[in-house]
Amino acid sequence: MTSSDVSADPVLVTHIVEHLKASLRQAEVSTSPYRYWICRNMLPAEVAADLCGLPFSAPPLNGLSGKREVHNATRSYLDTECQSAHPVAACVAAAFQSPEIVGLFEEMFDASLGGTYLRAEYAQDVDGFWLEPHSDLGVKKFTLLLYLSDDPEHAGLGTDIYGADKQHIGASPFARGTGMIFVPSDITIHGFERRTIQGVRKSLIVNYVTDEWRAREQLAFGDMPVRR
Repeated sequence: MTSSDVSADPVLVTHIVEHLKASLRQAEVSTSPYRYWICRNMLPAEVAADLCGLPFSAPPLNGLSGKREVHNATRSYLDTECQSAHPVAACVAAAFQSPEIVGLFEEMFDASLGGTYLRAEYAQDVDGFWLEPHSDLGVKKFTLLLYLSDDPEHAGLGTDIYGADKQHIGASPFARGTGMIFVPSDITIHGFERRTIQGVRKSLIVNYVTDEWRAREQLAFGDMPVRR
Protein backbone atom coordinates (compact mmCIF):
# COMPACT_ATOMS: atom_id res chain seq x y z
CA MET A 1 0.00 0.00 0.00
CA THR A 2 1.29 3.50 -0.85
CA SER A 3 0.23 6.98 0.20
CA SER A 4 -1.70 7.33 -3.06
CA ASP A 5 -4.07 4.58 -1.87
CA VAL A 6 -5.16 6.62 1.17
CA SER A 7 -7.68 9.45 0.98
CA ALA A 8 -8.51 11.94 3.72
CA ASP A 9 -11.71 13.96 4.12
CA PRO A 10 -10.68 17.40 2.79
CA VAL A 11 -13.24 19.19 4.95
CA LEU A 12 -11.90 17.65 8.15
CA VAL A 13 -8.31 18.20 7.04
CA THR A 14 -9.04 21.90 6.55
CA HIS A 15 -10.71 22.03 9.98
CA ILE A 16 -7.62 20.50 11.60
CA VAL A 17 -5.29 22.84 9.70
CA GLU A 18 -7.20 25.91 10.82
CA HIS A 19 -7.22 24.65 14.40
CA LEU A 20 -3.46 24.08 14.29
CA LYS A 21 -2.89 27.56 12.90
CA ALA A 22 -4.94 29.18 15.66
CA SER A 23 -3.05 27.24 18.32
CA LEU A 24 0.37 27.98 16.85
CA ARG A 25 -0.34 31.72 16.75
CA GLN A 26 -0.77 31.61 20.54
CA ALA A 27 2.34 29.54 21.22
CA GLU A 28 4.14 30.28 24.49
CA VAL A 29 7.92 30.43 24.04
CA SER A 30 10.58 29.59 26.62
CA THR A 31 14.25 30.31 26.05
CA SER A 32 15.84 28.40 28.93
CA PRO A 33 17.51 25.94 28.96
CA TYR A 34 16.81 26.04 25.21
CA ARG A 35 14.14 27.48 22.97
CA TYR A 36 10.90 25.53 22.99
CA TRP A 37 7.24 26.34 22.57
CA ILE A 38 4.08 25.17 24.33
CA CYS A 39 0.93 25.14 22.22
CA ARG A 40 -2.48 24.38 23.65
CA ASN A 41 -5.67 23.10 22.06
CA MET A 42 -3.79 22.03 18.94
CA LEU A 43 -6.47 19.66 17.65
CA PRO A 44 -10.25 19.98 17.49
CA ALA A 45 -11.68 18.28 20.59
CA GLU A 46 -13.44 15.55 18.63
CA VAL A 47 -10.30 14.81 16.60
CA ALA A 48 -8.12 14.57 19.72
CA ALA A 49 -10.66 12.22 21.31
CA ASP A 50 -10.92 10.02 18.21
CA LEU A 51 -7.14 9.89 17.86
CA CYS A 52 -6.74 8.96 21.52
CA GLY A 53 -9.34 6.23 21.05
CA LEU A 54 -7.59 4.38 18.22
CA PRO A 55 -7.89 0.66 18.96
CA PHE A 56 -4.22 -0.08 19.55
CA SER A 57 -3.12 -2.08 22.55
CA ALA A 58 -0.36 -0.57 24.63
CA PRO A 59 2.71 -2.78 24.12
CA PRO A 60 4.18 -4.37 27.26
CA LEU A 61 7.57 -3.14 28.41
CA ASN A 62 8.76 -6.58 29.53
CA GLY A 63 11.11 -4.90 31.96
CA LEU A 64 12.88 -2.84 29.28
CA SER A 65 12.84 0.94 28.91
CA GLY A 66 15.14 3.92 28.53
CA LYS A 67 14.97 4.13 24.74
CA ARG A 68 11.94 3.72 22.49
CA GLU A 69 14.09 1.74 20.06
CA VAL A 70 14.15 -1.26 22.39
CA HIS A 71 10.48 -1.80 21.47
CA ASN A 72 10.68 -1.17 17.72
CA ALA A 73 8.68 -4.31 16.91
CA THR A 74 5.59 -3.07 18.77
CA ARG A 75 5.63 0.67 18.03
CA SER A 76 2.73 2.27 16.13
CA TYR A 77 2.69 5.06 13.56
CA LEU A 78 0.26 7.04 11.44
CA ASP A 79 1.62 5.10 8.48
CA THR A 80 -0.31 4.24 5.34
CA GLU A 81 -1.83 1.11 6.87
CA CYS A 82 -3.06 3.03 9.90
CA GLN A 83 -4.41 5.84 7.72
CA SER A 84 -6.27 3.37 5.51
CA ALA A 85 -7.95 1.75 8.51
CA HIS A 86 -8.68 4.91 10.54
CA PRO A 87 -9.97 8.08 8.81
CA VAL A 88 -8.95 10.32 11.72
CA ALA A 89 -5.34 9.17 11.31
CA ALA A 90 -5.47 9.97 7.59
CA CYS A 91 -6.83 13.46 8.27
CA VAL A 92 -4.30 14.28 11.00
CA ALA A 93 -1.43 13.05 8.83
CA ALA A 94 -2.70 15.08 5.86
CA ALA A 95 -2.89 18.20 8.04
CA PHE A 96 0.73 17.85 9.17
CA GLN A 97 1.77 17.14 5.56
CA SER A 98 -0.03 20.23 4.25
CA PRO A 99 2.14 22.99 2.73
CA GLU A 100 0.30 25.52 4.89
CA ILE A 101 1.34 23.89 8.18
CA VAL A 102 4.84 23.00 6.98
CA GLY A 103 5.35 26.61 5.90
CA LEU A 104 4.09 27.91 9.24
CA PHE A 105 6.43 25.58 11.12
CA GLU A 106 9.34 26.90 9.05
CA GLU A 107 8.39 30.55 9.55
CA MET A 108 7.52 30.42 13.25
CA PHE A 109 10.26 28.13 14.47
CA ASP A 110 13.07 28.84 11.99
CA ALA A 111 13.01 25.20 10.91
CA SER A 112 14.41 23.99 7.60
CA LEU A 113 11.99 21.31 6.43
CA GLY A 114 12.48 21.24 2.67
CA GLY A 115 12.82 17.67 1.42
CA THR A 116 11.94 16.13 4.79
CA TYR A 117 9.34 13.44 5.48
CA LEU A 118 6.55 13.29 8.04
CA ARG A 119 6.90 10.65 10.73
CA ALA A 120 4.15 10.52 13.36
CA GLU A 121 4.48 7.93 16.10
CA TYR A 122 1.45 6.94 18.15
CA ALA A 123 3.08 6.43 21.54
CA GLN A 124 1.46 4.51 24.38
CA ASP A 125 3.45 4.48 27.60
CA VAL A 126 2.63 2.36 30.64
CA ASP A 127 3.93 2.16 34.18
CA GLY A 128 7.65 1.42 34.23
CA PHE A 129 8.33 3.54 31.14
CA TRP A 130 11.17 6.06 31.17
CA LEU A 131 13.40 7.74 28.59
CA GLU A 132 17.01 8.70 29.05
CA PRO A 133 17.87 12.34 28.30
CA HIS A 134 18.55 12.86 24.57
CA SER A 135 18.48 15.72 22.06
CA ASP A 136 16.87 14.35 18.83
CA LEU A 137 19.80 15.89 16.94
CA GLY A 138 20.53 14.11 13.67
CA VAL A 139 18.02 13.17 11.00
CA LYS A 140 15.11 14.70 12.94
CA LYS A 141 14.68 18.32 11.86
CA PHE A 142 11.58 19.17 13.90
CA THR A 143 9.90 17.69 16.97
CA LEU A 144 6.36 18.12 18.26
CA LEU A 145 5.28 16.12 21.31
CA LEU A 146 1.47 16.27 21.22
CA TYR A 147 -0.31 14.84 24.26
CA LEU A 148 -3.53 12.89 23.79
CA SER A 149 -4.67 11.16 26.97
CA ASP A 150 -6.95 13.14 29.30
CA ASP A 151 -6.76 11.14 32.54
CA PRO A 152 -6.50 13.65 35.42
CA GLU A 153 -3.75 11.44 36.85
CA HIS A 154 -1.61 12.29 33.81
CA ALA A 155 -1.27 16.00 34.62
CA GLY A 156 2.28 15.46 35.90
CA LEU A 157 3.43 13.31 32.98
CA GLY A 158 4.83 15.96 30.66
CA THR A 159 8.15 15.67 28.85
CA ASP A 160 11.12 16.29 31.13
CA ILE A 161 13.48 19.11 30.20
CA TYR A 162 17.20 19.14 30.97
CA GLY A 163 20.07 21.60 30.95
CA ALA A 164 23.29 21.16 29.02
CA ASP A 165 24.82 18.93 31.69
CA LYS A 166 21.61 16.89 31.84
CA GLN A 167 20.43 18.37 35.10
CA HIS A 168 16.64 18.18 35.41
CA ILE A 169 15.04 21.61 34.92
CA GLY A 170 11.33 20.82 34.81
CA ALA A 171 8.63 19.32 32.61
CA SER A 172 6.19 20.49 29.98
CA PRO A 173 2.50 20.68 30.91
CA PHE A 174 0.58 17.53 30.01
CA ALA A 175 -3.02 17.89 28.84
CA ARG A 176 -4.99 16.62 25.88
CA GLY A 177 -4.22 18.77 22.85
CA THR A 178 -1.16 20.44 24.40
CA GLY A 179 2.10 20.17 22.50
CA MET A 180 5.77 20.91 23.09
CA ILE A 181 7.72 22.01 20.01
CA PHE A 182 11.46 22.42 19.46
CA VAL A 183 13.94 22.34 16.60
CA PRO A 184 16.54 19.69 17.51
CA SER A 185 20.03 20.89 18.35
CA ASP A 186 22.81 19.68 20.58
CA ILE A 187 21.16 21.35 23.61
CA THR A 188 17.50 20.29 23.17
CA ILE A 189 17.83 17.63 25.83
CA HIS A 190 14.59 16.00 26.92
CA GLY A 191 13.39 12.64 28.24
CA PHE A 192 11.02 11.14 30.76
CA GLU A 193 11.89 10.50 34.40
CA ARG A 194 10.42 7.29 35.68
CA ARG A 195 7.28 7.92 37.70
CA THR A 196 3.95 6.22 38.21
CA ILE A 197 1.75 6.06 35.12
CA GLN A 198 -1.89 5.22 35.74
CA GLY A 199 -3.43 3.59 32.68
CA VAL A 200 -1.81 4.55 29.37
CA ARG A 201 0.01 7.80 28.67
CA LYS A 202 -0.80 8.55 25.02
CA SER A 203 0.90 11.04 22.74
CA LEU A 204 1.65 11.72 19.11
CA ILE A 205 5.34 12.27 18.38
CA VAL A 206 5.53 14.32 15.19
CA ASN A 207 8.91 14.56 13.47
CA TYR A 208 10.06 15.72 10.07
CA VAL A 209 13.06 13.61 9.11
CA THR A 210 15.61 13.70 6.32
CA ASP A 211 15.87 11.30 3.41
CA GLU A 212 18.46 9.39 5.44
CA TRP A 213 15.71 7.90 7.60
CA ARG A 214 15.98 4.19 6.91
CA ALA A 215 12.70 2.84 8.29
CA ARG A 216 10.56 4.12 5.43
CA GLU A 217 7.60 2.02 6.56
CA GLN A 218 7.25 4.33 9.59
CA LEU A 219 6.65 7.42 7.47
CA ALA A 220 3.20 8.84 6.86
CA PHE A 221 3.95 9.45 3.18
CA GLY A 222 7.10 7.50 2.50
CA ASP A 223 7.23 8.43 -1.18
CA MET A 224 6.39 12.09 -0.72
CA PRO A 225 8.56 14.74 0.98
CA VAL A 226 6.82 17.78 2.42
CA ARG A 227 6.68 21.03 0.49
CA ARG A 228 5.57 24.58 1.08
